[in-house]
Amino acid sequence: MLSRRLMSLTPYVPGEQPRDRSYLKLNTNESPYPPSPRIEAFLRSYDISLLRLYPDPWSLSLRQTMAKKYGLTEDHIFVGNGSDEILSFVWYAFFDGQYGRLLFPQYTYSFYPVYCDYYDISYRRIPVNPDFSLNVDALIGNEGDPSCGIVFPNPNAPTGIALPLDKIRDLLERYPQDRVVVIDEAYIDFGGESAVGLISSHENLLIVRTCSKSFSLAGLRLGYAMGSPGLIRALFITKDSFNSYTVGRLTQAIGEIALEDEDWFADKIARIIEVRTFFSAALEEQNWQVLPSKANFVFARKPGETGQRVYERLKERGILVRYFNVEGIRDFVRITIGTREDMNRLLEETKSLF
Repeated sequence: MLSRRLMSLTPYVPGEQPRDRSYLKLNTNESPYPPSPRIEAFLRSYDISLLRLYPDPWSLSLRQTMAKKYGLTEDHIFVGNGSDEILSFVWYAFFDGQYGRLLFPQYTYSFYPVYCDYYDISYRRIPVNPDFSLNVDALIGNEGDPSCGIVFPNPNAPTGIALPLDKIRDLLERYPQDRVVVIDEAYIDFGGESAVGLISSHENLLIVRTCSKSFSLAGLRLGYAMGSPGLIRALFITKDSFNSYTVGRLTQAIGEIALEDEDWFADKIARIIEVRTFFSAALEEQNWQVLPSKANFVFARKPGETGQRVYERLKERGILVRYFNVEGIRDFVRITIGTREDMNRLLEETKSLF
């Protein structure tokens, strides 16, 4: 017998992972580069007998490494099994429908409404500006339409457009201090302005990040959140009411290594930004509209073509991109930035197909 709760759910659909042939995958925003070479050396010498022991349920060493990197203390850091798990804990811990609807952008990460349905929290999609940038005034709302919190990615997904730090500061100063503002910084390392520096002055600010994109660790499943100690304690209470051991021993150790290899990190980020700039300009030369991206993907459309047709034609040629069957953005496709060779191959196909 299935519960009524389950029967009412519409689950999130992840990016396509086909097995029928080999594709150039530019649909799930994975890094085109391997993780830090220090990780391979670590794994070759790892004492596997340690895997018989449970991991540290508080991930203290990893949190201390993160705290050092971001100029915080471990009391400001929470880690989990990917940022999606952390976001689920966030919904449970901080958003309560009795105080109003949860607010997030009209076009945004499609997991957000799934969490709302899962936890029975009503929500309102806030229209973006004509240029697809976030409308801060509308996000803040008004007294006649109370909200239980705000969540948005920065840079936004799937548009790639980043909200400047001064606008984030303005939002935090004007929004009620007893409501949590969650900024999903999954793509911040690719050119956006992080709001980590605002944590000390805004106790209602929580920043969620992932190691999947910029650290090339999508297969590891490691995410983290940064905020005031009170918010972090609430996340630990939520986690320990669900599963004390969400981050494995190997994951904690590998996460530390990746965070400490700053030279490798800076080099790979610079490469992706360089290729993104080149690719965006080349698409525009082919008469595509390309939104200004600060992420490791671009959101683009070819006038006269639907996003679905672009997706289908490219898939026939062995290249995967992603389109969203959503009113207002159906003509766009989201294209992950790969290596320069990857993007040159895609450009040759778009030039001949469209």
